[in-house]
Order: sequence, then structure tokens, then C-alpha cells
Amino acid sequence: MYAIVEIAGKQFRVSEDNQVIVPHLNFKDNSECSFDKVLLFNDGKSVTLGEPYLNKASVNCVVVGSFKDDKVLVFKKKRRTGYQKRHGHRQQYTKLLIKNIVVK
Repeated sequence: MYAIVEIAGKQFRVSEDNQVIVPHLNFKDNSECSFDKVLLFNDGKSVTLGEPYLNKASVNCVVVGSFKDDKVLVFKKKRRTGYQKRHGHRQQYTKLLIKNIVVK
């Protein structure tokens, strides 16, 4: 049993008791959250598609924690002018534990 849900503008395939890493969400650690933008639900026997979302369907989850990814270096250079610029960036992510998928 799995569902495809839209979280923070991106689509993720989720199933119960799985952990999903999504872009940073403003939730505290160990708090519960619910997402109702379910695009598809598969129970093993049949597939239900939404138009664009399923009515009365939601995914309940618990926030495990937030973390930063490895640093990505951006280096700019223009030849023969002595121009060099280096920037670093660490993307923030949130890890979610999927508790259950509710479809009524």
C-alpha cells in the first residue's frame, strides 16, 4: 500500500512506516503533521487517481528532525581579469516518518 503525495511543491511516494526526506518545513521535532494533497493511492488491488487530488484522503506523519545537507560550492571566475568568487550553500531538509495513510 502506497500513496503519492505533494509536499512543499514536490511529489513523493510514501508508504506506512517509511521515512521521507523533504525540503525544509517549519515544524518542531516530534510534532505530528498531516498532508491532504494526495495524488494517487494504491492498496495492492486497485489504483485510485485524483483529479488532481483525492477527496477525503490524507497522510499523517511525525517530524523526526531537520538537518542540513553537505555544502555545495559555487565558484565563479572570469579569465584574464583576476576575478574569482566562491560561495557555499547548505540546503536544509526535514525527515518525516509516515504513520498512516487515510482514505475514506
